[in-house]
Amino acid sequence: MVTLDGKPVSADDLLPLALTNVGHFTSMRVDADGTVRGLSLHMERLVRDCGIVYGADLDTGRVRDYVRQGLHGQDTPCVVRVTVYDPKVEMAHPANADEPHVLVSVRGAGAMPPRPLRAMSVPYERDLPEVKHAGLFGALHARRAAQLAGFDDALFVGPDGFVSEGGTWNVGFVDHDGTVVWPQAPVLPGVTMALLQQHAEHRVAPVTLEQAKGMAAGFATNTSIGVRALEAIDEAELPAEHAVLSQLQQTYLSIPGETL
Repeated sequence: MVTLDGKPVSADDLLPLALTNVGHFTSMRVDADGTVRGLSLHMERLVRDCGIVYGADLDTGRVRDYVRQGLHGQDTPCVVRVTVYDPKVEMAHPANADEPHVLVSVRGAGAMPPRPLRAMSVPYERDLPEVKHAGLFGALHARRAAQLAGFDDALFVGPDGFVSEGGTWNVGFVDHDGTVVWPQAPVLPGVTMALLQQHAEHRVAPVTLEQAKGMAAGFATNTSIGVRALEAIDEAELPAEHAVLSQLQQTYLSIPGETL
């Protein structure tokens, strides 16, 4: 079921979002016990992005009510997406869209972590990268190009030559000293990345594409996949198994979920 402000959504309600693609969202994995890792961070993201996109406040208590309602009768684990948008938005007058509404949709969740990922480097930087917004054309176009070339997804490289993030995931690396390295670049502040930064030693530093290819290991993170090994960047192979990767996966799974 898909709901808008807790009520069944109509095609007319969705048309403005489909035609303008103006909105922001967060996706949360709900585990079998009904909890969400990083729930507070997801709510903080929605509030922050709502202020940036609409200049409006967002009642997270209301959001959580709508999510609980959307989960009723759903099998877990699953992934809940909360999209915030204004159904009266118009292409010619986006400044008039300042009354955000809450769209909740639910889909099944796959096994975690999934099989290792093969990425193709693509020159790209998302618009307003600090916001998890609905403007996914560029990222999905890059993903499509990577898949047509035989890879799983795209790894973005900025105009400065530094690696930033993946299609819909943050990327991290393990250097040859065993230290976790997060790229210093314009990226989405991912919830899974933030949780790992809270619970595992790391450093943040610029990473060139060539440096990335020479790392001891690499991985992708988001709420749906947890910590997923990165086994190739372009022609460069990376080990799909590494002690630090296993440790990160175990660390993430040990983080207690929060109750909706």
